[in-house]
Amino acid sequence: MLRSCVCLQSGGKRRGSSSVEDASSCRSSEIERVGASMQMTNGQSQTPPATSSTSSSLLQLFHRKGWCKHFRKPLRGMSSSRAEKTIRAAIFIQKWYRRHQARQEMRKRCNWQIFQNLEYASEQDQAELYKFFNDLIKHMPQAAGGAGTKSQTATHVSLLDDKDMLMEEATDIVSTKIEMPIKKQHIDLLIDVFRKKRCNRLHPKYVALILREAAKSLKQMPNISMVTTAVSQQVTVCGDLHGKLDDLLVVLYKNGLPSSSNPYVFNGDFVDRGKRGLEVLLLLLSLYLAFPNAVFLNRGNHEDSVMNARYGFTREVESKYPRNHKRLLLLIDEVYRWLPLGSILNSRVLIVHGGFSDNTSLDLIKSLDRGKYVSILRPPLTSSEPLDKTEWQQIFDIMWSDPQAVVGCTPNTLRGAGVWFGPDITDLFLKRHRLSYVIRSHECKPNGYEFMHDNKIITIFSASNYYAMGSNKGAYMRLNSQLVPHFVQYVSAASQVKQLSFKQRMGIVESSALKELAVRMREQRTELEAEFKLHDPDNTGSISIAKWCAAMENITKLGLPWRLLRDKLAPGTDSQSVNYIRTLDLLDTDVIMEAEADGTTVMDALYANKTSLVTIFNIIDADNSSEITLDEFETAIDLMVAHMSGVYSKAEMLEKCRMMDLNGDGKVDLNEFLEAFRLSDLHRKQQQEADIRKRSNNRSQINQPPSDSVTKLANTISRNTLVVEQDIDPTDCEAKIIET
Repeated sequence: MLRSCVCLQSGGKRRGSSSVEDASSCRSSEIERVGASMQMTNGQSQTPPATSSTSSSLLQLFHRKGWCKHFRKPLRGMSSSRAEKTIRAAIFIQKWYRRHQARQEMRKRCNWQIFQNLEYASEQDQAELYKFFNDLIKHMPQAAGGAGTKSQTATHVSLLDDKDMLMEEATDIVSTKIEMPIKKQHIDLLIDVFRKKRCNRLHPKYVALILREAAKSLKQMPNISMVTTAVSQQVTVCGDLHGKLDDLLVVLYKNGLPSSSNPYVFNGDFVDRGKRGLEVLLLLLSLYLAFPNAVFLNRGNHEDSVMNARYGFTREVESKYPRNHKRLLLLIDEVYRWLPLGSILNSRVLIVHGGFSDNTSLDLIKSLDRGKYVSILRPPLTSSEPLDKTEWQQIFDIMWSDPQAVVGCTPNTLRGAGVWFGPDITDLFLKRHRLSYVIRSHECKPNGYEFMHDNKIITIFSASNYYAMGSNKGAYMRLNSQLVPHFVQYVSAASQVKQLSFKQRMGIVESSALKELAVRMREQRTELEAEFKLHDPDNTGSISIAKWCAAMENITKLGLPWRLLRDKLAPGTDSQSVNYIRTLDLLDTDVIMEAEADGTTVMDALYANKTSLVTIFNIIDADNSSEITLDEFETAIDLMVAHMSGVYSKAEMLEKCRMMDLNGDGKVDLNEFLEAFRLSDLHRKQQQEADIRKRSNNRSQINQPPSDSVTKLANTISRNTLVVEQDIDPTDCEAKIIET
């Protein structure tokens, strides 16, 4: 009877790698059924044996069925005792394997939760700017009435029509020439230049040429592009790329360049976070110019100068073109403002970046003036017309919203913007607009795609290795003329992943997650230390696990499984308490401090994008005198105190406004307003550095260096998160077709 069980095969044959899995499933149903019945005799339970219930059930079944008799026959080669040991060994291996798999799955889910919660928390910080503008507009009549900035129509026209006066850049500029109209040979040249590690930058005049011509062409597009499979019989949809040029080249390599028979829809979020965002944007715009009827570009929530200042794209352009970045960023803004807001395929499938709400109207979206919205986070206040807040909200909802499993439509508290929409909202939206389903992006998925709401919502995400090497797969989808989706799932730089063992891949993902989390915690290090000491009145350096978890959540508000992270964030502590000093030491290691220095805070982003500060200034400047009086400040403060609760009282905020008056004339002009923000942020950074020096001196005075466990963890994080840049090889990928 047990002859077919792999775990009992003998005769010198070597078992395959799947023997454990085969053994674990061998006669499992009969074992459980017979084992359960043997524990009951005349309706009363017997005393359980000393071994585990599963092991006991299997051995009792082994004897009851008489299978042991077969092993006493000559030439069988295995005694009853040996067979029992083999079964026990199989059960032990099965339990170990299942525990191991459960632990690995728990680690994967924990890392994924860290990445996602940090991403959403970061976007929530940035969305606070939108809330601030929205509240000011809601409660300050002169802002809603349009008494803000002057119309910039003339400036936008001159940007597109004037020839660019650009300076020569110093290094890494190639001699490749681009001319209009762009053709396939230009696309091949761009791919060959961009994929290289060095000497991969176009001359700035060609960058400006591509941006300017693309903006002119996009300006002629409708708000919602109409895509059809009448000629091509199929269309390819790509999701977020986020500066991952290697993934874009993999898609073009596997799926071919665009053409009338091979159209593409790229669904937003081309830039930010990745290091090759400018190359991704230029290549996509060049594809659009070369194949205007076969490439459709949708706007995402990261096609926004305010988001770019926070998430890296602005700094990327500055570093690659230090002498011309201001002019290029203005041209990039022109591209953003004219990108279509979505696409409709065969009048049946809507393709938008985020989603929709219960108030979304495609008719309203089709008719609005999208050119006003250079930034979605910053309202388009002009003196010519008042702001339509309903229109602004429509754009916000389709860029920022996410689906949820439960019914209803509620504010998206994780991102701080947009909504969560349930299956009932999806059904109503599809019925109202006579659509079959919706394709959206905006969320990283482990497999690159996901179905929700009875397959009526499809999420597609095209950036593989998004959080770290091996963290996720990318995907693009192809739809035929019947709109049946097929997915191609891939991983770029596959050879690098193949060289790593499973343990190494898991270590890289885990180290990247811990590094991002520690950087986030460093922003609140002072508050964390104060919270820890509040729970440690005797100053022992240790607190209970429950208090440590409560302190971490109270300060960070990240909603993470802190008990699971205790061993990583406070390494080397015992099982009963947590040495929170080690948590603070980890935040002060070089690898975390360097990562923090490379990042951008909300204040950095706000000051770097001075247009937002100018907008705030003009809202408060009620009489348009180009100066803010204390009375105008007081009016704004009254509204903020009444409608936006904060940590400062009216008197404290009014005193801060008086401090902005640097020349003491009783008024604050725009230069003083901007300088106050710069000095405030500079003081904050200097205070952080002083705190670090103070903690370092205190530690050296008491001769207490960081523990070996903290140093070892910091070295592991540094080693695992080191990225070596190489030439991009689009053939170095793993891809497979997923049939649905």
